[in-house]
Amino acid sequence: MFEKNLTKKMQDVVLEGRIPAKEVSRVIRKPYSTLLRELNPFDSHAKLGAETMFEIVKATHNITVLEFMASELGYTLMPREAVNAAKRQAVSEERGGEVTM
Repeated sequence: MFEKNLTKKMQDVVLEGRIPAKEVSRVIRKPYSTLLRELNPFDSHAKLGAETMFEIVKATHNITVLEFMASELGYTLMPREAVNAAKRQAVSEERGGEVTM
């Protein structure tokens, strides 16, 4: 079930995103018809590869599928900037509010 949900989420990213699907196919250098077939969760003969999924995420800047995957595995996805800010805050609190960077 996870696989079909993941493919459906990728299909939504491409077909309902702010970048037209034909533009996504051009950017990732995959024929439009092939891309649509790979994104079809009911086509058991065509599969969406991890490399293509990664290229779609990069092209669309839509990370909802990554958030979904992380959640399914019991993790939280967070931007690197937020992690670095949290580390700086923790260091600051250890030093009594003094931040040196």
